[in-house]
Amino acid sequence: MSRSAPQGLKPISFASLSGTAEAVAFPKPLMRLLLKLLMLMAPVSSMLAHPAFASNKDKNRIPAVRWAEGNPGCTFSRDADGKYRYGLWSDDAGIVMAVDSQELEKVHRRHQQFFAVLLTVRYRGQASLEVETRNISLQFMKHFQVMQTALDPDGFSDKVQNDADTLNDETARQVEKHPEQKEQKEAFVRAFLKNSAELQEFVGKNSLRPTRLSPAKTEASGWVLFSTDSKWISRWKKQEEFILRVPLAGKIFEFPFRLPPKPGETILRKRE
Repeated sequence: MSRSAPQGLKPISFASLSGTAEAVAFPKPLMRLLLKLLMLMAPVSSMLAHPAFASNKDKNRIPAVRWAEGNPGCTFSRDADGKYRYGLWSDDAGIVMAVDSQELEKVHRRHQQFFAVLLTVRYRGQASLEVETRNISLQFMKHFQVMQTALDPDGFSDKVQNDADTLNDETARQVEKHPEQKEQKEAFVRAFLKNSAELQEFVGKNSLRPTRLSPAKTEASGWVLFSTDSKWISRWKKQEEFILRVPLAGKIFEFPFRLPPKPGETILRKRE
């Protein structure tokens, strides 16, 4: 004998959940509560069904090896040429970063303002190792943590030449208007052009270039320059903090360093 649903109750089929076609009647308030619970469970089940996003992101992150005093593979020295040297090895690849102890003072004396580090990359493996330079970066920790990528040597050399040409042309126009200042202005331009030519020669001969290391060629060395011409980089502090990052061998070699390493520290240079 079939019975109809009592007044105020509405039959609902759970066939899709229980595998039966039997109709079950629930009060309307209970039905509203069940619907709310189902709506709340939907986004939760969606999150549980896709847990791979975070793990994929972690997998795509390039591993970093970081210099730290006293750690295996890490070295530090204060040398007679006035440079601090930080060494870091990981597996078959190693980098020595050298920075002049007076680099902070030198930056503002250059008509092209840049920060320079000397890198030596070494390889002791039996295959080959690609050395790239375009993604090397320097982070200025006390200047809004701004990060500058390495200057392209050829592009930087072209800029130096363009600035020299611009100054030469501008000075010629000023001398026409103020011939009484000719000697002073032309002396300044000659010094500027001489410095520009020397800088271009230095960059052309001594910059670190992309190369491949192997058992036949185990070392590459050269200077890497970073522009300090930024509104975020203001006056130097008494002690500056930096992080140099060098992509190599599928990793990021990180060099956190300070100038000077200890407040007030100086290196007595050996005269050349």
